[in-house]
Amino acid sequence: MSNLDREAVPTLCGGRGFVVAEPVRELLSPRRVQLGESTEVRRLLPNLGRRMVGAWAFVDHYGPDDIADEPGMQVPPHPHIGLQTVSWLHEGEVLHRDSTGSLQTIRPRELGLMTSGRAISHSEESPKSHARFLHGAQLWVALPDAHRHVEPHFEHHAVLPTVTAPGLTATVLLGDLDGSVSPGTAYTPIVGADLALTRGADVRLPLDPDFEYAVLSMSGEARVDGVPVLPGSMLYLGCGRSELPLRAESDAGLMLLGGEPFAEELVMWWNFVGRSHEDIAQARRDWMEGTRFGEVKGYAGAPLPAPELPPGQLKKRGRTG
Repeated sequence: MSNLDREAVPTLCGGRGFVVAEPVRELLSPRRVQLGESTEVRRLLPNLGRRMVGAWAFVDHYGPDDIADEPGMQVPPHPHIGLQTVSWLHEGEVLHRDSTGSLQTIRPRELGLMTSGRAISHSEESPKSHARFLHGAQLWVALPDAHRHVEPHFEHHAVLPTVTAPGLTATVLLGDLDGSVSPGTAYTPIVGADLALTRGADVRLPLDPDFEYAVLSMSGEARVDGVPVLPGSMLYLGCGRSELPLRAESDAGLMLLGGEPFAEELVMWWNFVGRSHEDIAQARRDWMEGTRFGEVKGYAGAPLPAPELPPGQLKKRGRTG
């Protein structure tokens, strides 16, 4: 899933000026966004007052949705520049198609990682024959300037490394955690991990003090550094932590997101991450004119038109606001 808002507004983010350089407990509430006729998501990033966590720039949580008698996810072909998309499922399946020719069904706890680089387009849909429930997260990672024009490509990793402790299994989907390294291509110092906790688990997860972190609750009841984090909410944790206390009141699913604070300032609008108004405006023109982004073959439907750009110039600024 991507940003399908028809009245997209620019998000100005990046830069180290507003990174919280010490441990904090900042609970972020989601904004509910309707995507299509059958899917509602809870958007955690960008959030009022908090735009990024490391290079993580966009976080949607959706489900669990009962789609037994519905088409489920139906996201027409749409474009991206300057970012990676991370598809992560707890239940259900998503069929990915893109303009490089990739065709892949993504299943629970398999990594679907698409690097847009200079330009790519893709679609996402529930297969015609699909599981009853759909539950997952869609995340974006901003590409640093040195790599934002790389050739677009897609990776699928069905087997990922894990870190275990009593009552905890942590699946490393991007970057590294406690010495376990994901096979997914990363362009900045980063970590993304799926944390499965059993009821009564009381553990301390090792962290890098130079990273900033947040924890997204997917399911169940858990306390993160003593703070109850309910499903669909996210706790921003700042920097300066060498470990993170976790306690599960029930079986629970969390996602740990972190990384080195992203130094560059960005302009993010609709499905584009650039460095200037002209980056964004040119990408929109190219998409609407049918150039640069290629063709998604096999999707039964028309590509998604871009919204109108807001009036005035999109300008860069810091990470909060």
